Amino acid sequence: MNPSPRREKRQQQLEELCAATLRALSGEPLVRYRGGRLEVQERHFPIRAPHLHPDPEHDESQAWRGVADSLALRLKHSDQALVRQFLPAHPIARLVFELLEQLRVESLVDDCHPGVRRNLLRRFEQWSQQFLDSGQAEGHVGLLLFTLAQMSWILLCGGRVGEQTEMLIEAPRLSLLGHFGAAFGLLRRCRHEQIAFTEHALLIAAKAQELIEQLDAELLGNDERKVCDIAEKTHLAFALLLDVDQHGEGDVATSGAAQGNPRGSDDVFTYQVFSRDYDCERDATSLVRPELLRELRQRLDQRLAGQGLNLPRLAKRLGALLAAPRRDGWAFAQTDGQIDAGRLSRLIISPEQREIFRHEQQRPHCDCLVSLLIDNSGSMRNHIESVALLADALSRALELAGARSEILGFTTGQWNGGRPLKRWRAVGQPANPGRLNELSHVVYKTAETSWRRARPNIAALLKSDLFREGIDGEALLWARQRLLQRDAQRRILIIISDGCPMDSATHQTNQQDILDLHLKQVTRQIEQDHSIELYALGVGLDLSPYYRHSLELDMSRSLDNAVFDEILRLLHGRG
Repeated sequence: MNPSPRREKRQQQLEELCAATLRALSGEPLVRYRGGRLEVQERHFPIRAPHLHPDPEHDESQAWRGVADSLALRLKHSDQALVRQFLPAHPIARLVFELLEQLRVESLVDDCHPGVRRNLLRRFEQWSQQFLDSGQAEGHVGLLLFTLAQMSWILLCGGRVGEQTEMLIEAPRLSLLGHFGAAFGLLRRCRHEQIAFTEHALLIAAKAQELIEQLDAELLGNDERKVCDIAEKTHLAFALLLDVDQHGEGDVATSGAAQGNPRGSDDVFTYQVFSRDYDCERDATSLVRPELLRELRQRLDQRLAGQGLNLPRLAKRLGALLAAPRRDGWAFAQTDGQIDAGRLSRLIISPEQREIFRHEQQRPHCDCLVSLLIDNSGSMRNHIESVALLADALSRALELAGARSEILGFTTGQWNGGRPLKRWRAVGQPANPGRLNELSHVVYKTAETSWRRARPNIAALLKSDLFREGIDGEALLWARQRLLQRDAQRRILIIISDGCPMDSATHQTNQQDILDLHLKQVTRQIEQDHSIELYALGVGLDLSPYYRHSLELDMSRSLDNAVFDEILRLLHGRG
């Protein structure tokens, strides 16, 4: 595994631990990391304070625990609606305001949690040393903001700085105190009252912005540098981590905050299709010759025999995971429970008789439908044998567990557009036509077909020349509709893919990356609806930027029982 995937894997693990700690400490159940960004109540929660962005490659796990403790305090003690209301527009002022609010909530840690206090102090100290080591305090902007951060941390949280930091900030601290006046000294006194604290924090943020603008103007006059160069160095100097500005998404309400968050750009995006006339849904048997299908099935069986999979064990664990209690008659002649009127006469005849009650019996029943939606794009060809084996084994184990399953695939009818592209050219090539290819949705196994009868059809997955391009968003909607048309107490949709959607003709003829935006829009819609559980298995790729519940699979190794254990843990985490 190369360094980049290793780094991403470690970051994902640390984020999962951080989110679990956050849920436990804050009492907020809807906390997740998705694509490296924190989400609360299914909305992006921007993290602007600079010390809350540890490096997964260099920082130890203890740093992430400090971040989790800090964010938990933010969720408990900060009204984010109030923060949004007064959040300054200028980046510098916004950073200062957010930093002060974050340090305010960190100062509110209870005395009965000394471990949390130590984690908070250690994390800020680590960030401070990293900032000094990076040389960012050498510039005028970095030094001013670093000094303000240290002053606020000492005042609000009782932090202690080292000798190197003390000498560095001594002169600018005296200057800043003169500019801030009484507002800075009042921060600690009103730290328990967010509204009063906000008034003083806004004054300090505005003054910090004003001082930096004055320094920029002086440097511009002395060195005759361009304003844009100064602005660029200003941002680099303190690494302004304003992720909300980068992504264009609003905050999430917390701790008594009102709802009504601004919606992200992918929420208001409108997906277009130039023509649906050539879209089709096909049965897998119509795409492969019977003789070839038998050969492919034999190849799949040989691979399956060499894997050493324990399917009965997998089925048993799936049954325990997916089953729910179901009424199954009554147990009579019990010593407690509901009185059985038919046995009251026995009590008169034999007063010592106590077996006159009955219990309603509950037995586990697996009323579950699982849809496996497989990306049939060209990039999946290298992994399709392992993916086919995965789908085949899962479908068989689900049937043994008493659940129903279907196996679906999605691709396009042609490469690079096909007939919709030709029609678009014929009508004058209007701008932003939307999706410009024909969908080809493939059914390998229906929910009503047993695994034994569907065995040959599943092997059609190995015919790689059927694989072209992928329109993931519409495929999810198709699979979702099929699930909703069937009765089941629990419906699960698992997509198996190796990346983002791609169709060359659509990508080249539209201004926006509409397939990517549509996929994000669809996944958010499904996840917020809650009628279907949505999971993603990434083939050698982390799919968390698109799916809330995802797992990266390493298909370079043997598809053994450990892989299925990881999938079960993914399902158990949601279920």
